[in-house]
Amino acid sequence: MSTATFEVPARLEADRPPEARGLARDEVRLLVARRASGSLSHLRFRDLPGLLTPGDLLVINVSATLPAALPATRPDGEPVRVHVATRVPRLNASWRVVELREAGGARPVRGRPGERLRLRGGAELELVAPYASGGRLVLARFRGRGPLERYLLRHGEPIRYGYVAECWPLAAYQNVYAARPGSAEMPSAGRPFSPELITRLIAQGVLLAPITLHAGVSSPERHEAPAPEYFEVPEATARLLATVRAGGSRVIAVGTTVVRALETVAEPDGAIRAGAGWTGLVITPERGLWAVDGLITGWHEPEASHLLMLEAAAGRELLTRSYDAALAHGYRWHEFGDSHLILP
Repeated sequence: MSTATFEVPARLEADRPPEARGLARDEVRLLVARRASGSLSHLRFRDLPGLLTPGDLLVINVSATLPAALPATRPDGEPVRVHVATRVPRLNASWRVVELREAGGARPVRGRPGERLRLRGGAELELVAPYASGGRLVLARFRGRGPLERYLLRHGEPIRYGYVAECWPLAAYQNVYAARPGSAEMPSAGRPFSPELITRLIAQGVLLAPITLHAGVSSPERHEAPAPEYFEVPEATARLLATVRAGGSRVIAVGTTVVRALETVAEPDGAIRAGAGWTGLVITPERGLWAVDGLITGWHEPEASHLLMLEAAAGRELLTRSYDAALAHGYRWHEFGDSHLILP
C-alpha cells in the first residue's frame, strides 16, 4: 500500500459537507476493518458505540481550524492564493510556512525568495527561502497590524482545493470539540462526531481524552513527508492512557494527527509520557505503532505518506482490501467524506 496505484474517481470526491447532501455529521459511511479476523463491515459513523466497549479510550485532537487561505498579489500583478501553514520552530509567530497556489486554488505555483506579496488591509508577506526539500513550501514573514492569527480571522477563509467549488463557512471545517485554534486545515477524522454521538459514547463508558496537534497543509507532493507540526500531550491524557492499557482496554486514535502526537511521546513498550514541542515523526510499517491499538481516519490520496501509518495499523493486505472495498462501494474521499475504522 505504501506504493499505492489506485485512483480516486471524481465522483467519489466529497465536494460539499454531508449536511449539504442531506446527511447529519454522524451519518457518513464507516468501513470497519478488523485486523484479527481480516473482516470488513459497512456501517454508518453513528454505529460507533456498538463497536467499542466500556473502558476503551478515544483520543481526540482539539486543535481548531483557522481560516488560513488568503488572496494575495505578486509584484507583477499576478493574483495568487496563499495557504498559511504551521508556525516555524524557534521563530516568532510572524514567521510561517506557506504554500502559493493559483488564484482559484487548483494548482500550486512556485514562490521566489525575496518576493513581497501584497495582502488586503495594507499587509504583506515576504517570501524568504524554500522550506524543506520539495520546493513547494516557502518560509515567509508576515508584516501587518497585529498578530497574523487576528489578520486571518478578519481576511482569511478556510483552505479548500479544486474538488470543493463553493466556499463554505469556517464552521463547516470545525470538529464539534475543537477548542484551540491553530490548524491550517481541519483534523478531519473527527468531523463526523456529533454532540449526541459523544453523549452516547460517554454514557456507554467509553473514555475520551484530548491532545493538540496543529495540522499543516495536506497537499504534499508525491512521497513528501509531512512538515514538523506542533503538538501537546497533557499529563492527564498520558496518565489515562497508562490506566487504559494496564486494564487491557483499547486506545483508539481519532485521526492520523493523534497517532503522530501520541507515538512521538511513546516508548517501544507502549508507555506514554506527557510532552509538547515539534514532531517530525513519520510512522512506517517497519517502525510500527507503540501506543495506539486502532484509529479512525478518512480516505487518503494515492502515495500519501499517511498510508504508511495506516499500513502499520492494519497491515498491507487488510489495508489494500479496505481501499478496494471503499472504491467498489462508493465511499467518499477528503475532509467532507466517509470514514475508516481500523480495529486490532
